[in-house]
Amino acid sequence: MGLDLTEILAEALRPASPAPLLPARRSIRRYHDRPVSETLIDRLLESAVAAPSAHNRQPWRFVVLREAAAKASLATAMGRKLRADRVADGDAIDDIDADVARSYARLTGAPALVLVCLTMSDMDTYRDEHRNQAEYLMAVQSTAMAGQNLLLAASAAGLGACWLCAPMFCPDTVVEALHLPADWRPQGVITLGYPANTGKPYIRRSMSDVARKR
Repeated sequence: MGLDLTEILAEALRPASPAPLLPARRSIRRYHDRPVSETLIDRLLESAVAAPSAHNRQPWRFVVLREAAAKASLATAMGRKLRADRVADGDAIDDIDADVARSYARLTGAPALVLVCLTMSDMDTYRDEHRNQAEYLMAVQSTAMAGQNLLLAASAAGLGACWLCAPMFCPDTVVEALHLPADWRPQGVITLGYPANTGKPYIRRSMSDVARKR
């Protein structure tokens, strides 16, 4: 199936579609061992960068990890930081060990990882902090939309995916572990693979709770 985003969304929103893409998408955390090809990941990234962005500055940056050693290096570094933070919080050692092991398994158990980062290098700067903060949030929004495009394209291609926010808790650790440019600020990591299950059904608030019409 092609990954043209216009066609994907048209199919997703078609009332008579037998398997609407948007309601059918799930966060998948278990994958088969089958690798995800570099060609397919490139197509997913092409869908990601079709997202709108503030001033068309395209602040998103992506790091693709498919090699076991690279995934293990990242997972180990993040696990050390997670352990240190939780020890400082005074948490029980058994709970910490389980959390670190779970994090490591999620990152190394996926055939591919896509680290989603942003850079402020091409964004505007101002004399006041209020507008600089707004500019930063615009970059965050742009990068998040690119990530959502990637998730939808992955689902359309028959892949499972899950956005993990853990890199936001240890951005410097991630930058150092992957030898990234200092201005690449990690926002999340997307696990990718051929799904080993269908994921859990999600529950959403009623439309009356989240929307107002005038």
